[in-house]
Amino acid sequence: MFMNVSPEMMMPAFAASVGGSQSRRPAVEELPVNPLEQSGWDDLVAEHPQGTFFHGSAWARVLRNTYGHTPKYFCRMNGSRLESLLPVMEVSSLWTGRRGVSLPFTDLCPSLRPAIPGDGDLFEQALEYGRSRDWKYLECRGGVIPASNAIPSLAFYGHTINLEVDEQTLFARTEASVRRGIRKSEQAGLSVRFGNDLGSIRSYFDLHCQTRRRHGLPPQPLRFFENIGRHAIQPGHGWVILVEQAGRPLAAAIFFHFGRQAFYKFGASDYAFQNLRPNNLLMWSAIKWYAAHGCTALHLGRTSLAHEGLRRFKLGFGANEERLEYYRYDFSRAAFVTDVDRVDGWFNPVFRALPLPLLRLAGATLYPHLS
Repeated sequence: MFMNVSPEMMMPAFAASVGGSQSRRPAVEELPVNPLEQSGWDDLVAEHPQGTFFHGSAWARVLRNTYGHTPKYFCRMNGSRLESLLPVMEVSSLWTGRRGVSLPFTDLCPSLRPAIPGDGDLFEQALEYGRSRDWKYLECRGGVIPASNAIPSLAFYGHTINLEVDEQTLFARTEASVRRGIRKSEQAGLSVRFGNDLGSIRSYFDLHCQTRRRHGLPPQPLRFFENIGRHAIQPGHGWVILVEQAGRPLAAAIFFHFGRQAFYKFGASDYAFQNLRPNNLLMWSAIKWYAAHGCTALHLGRTSLAHEGLRRFKLGFGANEERLEYYRYDFSRAAFVTDVDRVDGWFNPVFRALPLPLLRLAGATLYPHLS
């Protein structure tokens, strides 16, 4: 079910397109590469020790097919080996302008660095390209920016669960309240189902819409999740995990996996059944499954600094906490700038009051212009 990460050489045409062999390859003069047009791209990413699902072609295809964003992946090749990579999507909107984002709707996508640090020219290459395309800004989500004047634009909490221990140790690492919640779900007869079909995607989407309205935010459009199903989950790069009571979904989440790393990306639940703690059972089921199938880490995505409840939920499963920093270079100011986390604001009561059909329409209308 995990992707094949055995090393394979890339097609010769690809090596030629990014500079050929190391002996005749210039420092960094390659044009941006489109991973959707390169045979064997995922094998290249899998061979890199830092490669993740979000650097691969499946996520690029989801973003391109849903929103029309254009992949511009800046890479350095060492012969037929991927040495470093800065994946960028060009987002173009009549409302919000043109910019580069690494990557849209992605919590964390640090650039892939070479074994010997100090190679920062891919970022400069992206800046040069952005100037030629009249980008408003270039945003990088996570990792280290090779610029002495770089300042973070935003910061979040990040959480990772180490899966390189046995199940008993994983359970013992969880907080007592989490363990009680898991047992309560099991005693209530809740069942867990791992799905990879579009029906499971749509079951998730129904809960997603309810959850987003409760938070006062519009949902991503259905086609976004259907593309996740077609291009990521059905090919074997993830799961929809559902917790059900007599066939009724009470909680659901979407996970991705690549190599030996797993990622929790989206979660939703029916608030009327929170007393049964279905989210506890769901997360514990994912932890057990990924640990049993050879994953070494489960990344739980980003958490806004103001969302203490979500932070406590993730820490309750024994996760290690880190600080995730985003960087935004503004081309008009020729400088790194700060931003604000817009998850909370005047718009929350407005979206919370909308009927679900109007809320879904708002999401389908707005998200193509966001990133």
